[in-house]
Amino acid sequence: MRYGFILPGGDVQTIPEMAGEAEAAGWDGVFIADCISIDTSDNPPGPWYDPWILLALMATRTSRITLGPMVAAISRRRPWKLARETMTLDHLSQGRIVLPVGLGAARDDAGFYKVGEEMSLRGRASIMDECLDILNAAWSGEPFSYEGNHYHVQRMQLLPPSFQQPRIPVWPIGVWPHEKSMQRVLRWDGIVPQKKDGSDTPLTPDDIRAIKVYVETNRKLTTPFDIIWEGETPANDPEQAATLVRPWIEAGITWWMESRWNNATPQEIRERIRQGPPRII
Repeated sequence: MRYGFILPGGDVQTIPEMAGEAEAAGWDGVFIADCISIDTSDNPPGPWYDPWILLALMATRTSRITLGPMVAAISRRRPWKLARETMTLDHLSQGRIVLPVGLGAARDDAGFYKVGEEMSLRGRASIMDECLDILNAAWSGEPFSYEGNHYHVQRMQLLPPSFQQPRIPVWPIGVWPHEKSMQRVLRWDGIVPQKKDGSDTPLTPDDIRAIKVYVETNRKLTTPFDIIWEGETPANDPEQAATLVRPWIEAGITWWMESRWNNATPQEIRERIRQGPPRII
């Protein structure tokens, strides 16, 4: 069981420092949001920073913890460029990078509709699948070519191969119990679970149990597989924190992600980081 912290944003100078503080406080991973700009009535434009540059800085401030975006909207990125960026981070961190991926938040206005990116769920999913295929081939360090509906790659080779083998772990968002989305998850290394669109009920520990059984029954790969869940726990009440986390651990998650999306101040985020993860003893 591992415990991560999702940084929603913050000052560009202090985010790498937060990663170092998280490692010192006993967290197992630190993750950073991937956003271009959100501009809505509820969320006016605010400061956001490039996740890959920040992750590189975070890698140099840490030596143990896992790092990654949460989550990367890869349908708007050139896969060969993303392959080079992630491969570089993997070597810089000596194998501590993971790649959670999703379709991206459509409300990330400057990252999608304001610049003409694909907006349909089906279209973004198709682009994401092709991007993942290319990443997987590029990380191998072997020559490859690719012919898809969206991408066409003539024979090429990117060296060095990823530090982690057989590849950098990929954690797609998996929409439960949507069959096509779950079939995608089976091809990779973890799941960031979400409930099917239109559902008015959140996922429960019973859903996590069902997801775990589904993966164990249907996944053909023998490599490790992670189930990620995020939430918020009080730092000043370890017993209550344990009560909140325990049902999810017992259901089968392998990562608890502590998150603070609701306008927490940088000071509050740093204080929560320093208090450490909500471990179950």
